[in-house]
Amino acid sequence: MDHLHIDNLSFRAKHGVSAKERRVEQEFAVSVKLGVDTSKASITDELKDAVDYQEVKNIIASVIEGSSRYLVEKLAEEIAARVLKDKRIKTIEITVRKPEVWDNGIPGVTIFRANIK
Repeated sequence: MDHLHIDNLSFRAKHGVSAKERRVEQEFAVSVKLGVDTSKASITDELKDAVDYQEVKNIIASVIEGSSRYLVEKLAEEIAARVLKDKRIKTIEITVRKPEVWDNGIPGVTIFRANIK
């Protein structure tokens, strides 16, 4: 299986458990790895035969910049579910991090989901 990557997307949003996190925007960093078959696109060189990176980025943005959530786990799960609606995408590994929440260290989550036939 081939993999497409989108790394280090950065968004500002209000997610978290504490009242401050839900009131003040903070940075969210997102990276995804998509399991796809790129063989047709590599031959035709046509976007219609490929997974469009911009469409995936738009899905991620709509979730992160959308309704406030308490947990990064919920954000990652929502992104995975929406991205996997494209049946050409067989797997997704997604990491959502909160670089600004602590002075020392960066908390986050990585999940792996698959389209099951």
